[in-house]
Amino acid sequence: MQSNYLFVYGSLLSGFKSPAYEYITRYFELLGSATVPGTLYDLGDYPAALPDNSGRKIIGELYRIRNSNQLSYAVAQLDGYEGLNPEAGEISDYRRELSAVHHDQEQVHAWVYWYNHSIQDKPVIESGDVLEYLKTRK
Repeated sequence: MQSNYLFVYGSLLSGFKSPAYEYITRYFELLGSATVPGTLYDLGDYPAALPDNSGRKIIGELYRIRNSNQLSYAVAQLDGYEGLNPEAGEISDYRRELSAVHHDQEQVHAWVYWYNHSIQDKPVIESGDVLEYLKTRK
């Protein structure tokens, strides 16, 4: 299955204004706020998300590729940013999967970067909103 949609919840959010976000805006159009079922964790420098049936929701943004012919290239660049291409013998930091995302009372399948390591003893971001959480943490 393929999708022209991308869901982001961490450093790729528009509110971070990171260089990676600037990259996203070249290839993807922001559709607005969206949610995905799962739990968000505080890893210190960045959040990590895992899909689950906890009843929690992760709050983020939904994007659509501007030119579907550029999807493979754009996603490959994001895979590099998210550590999906580790050195030999290493495990990737994230895995990219199609997941059900809720946006404007509709459901679409979008690419989501899920954390690929243990989150044992990491604090849960109960609100599911990393930007809101960072305001209270500082």
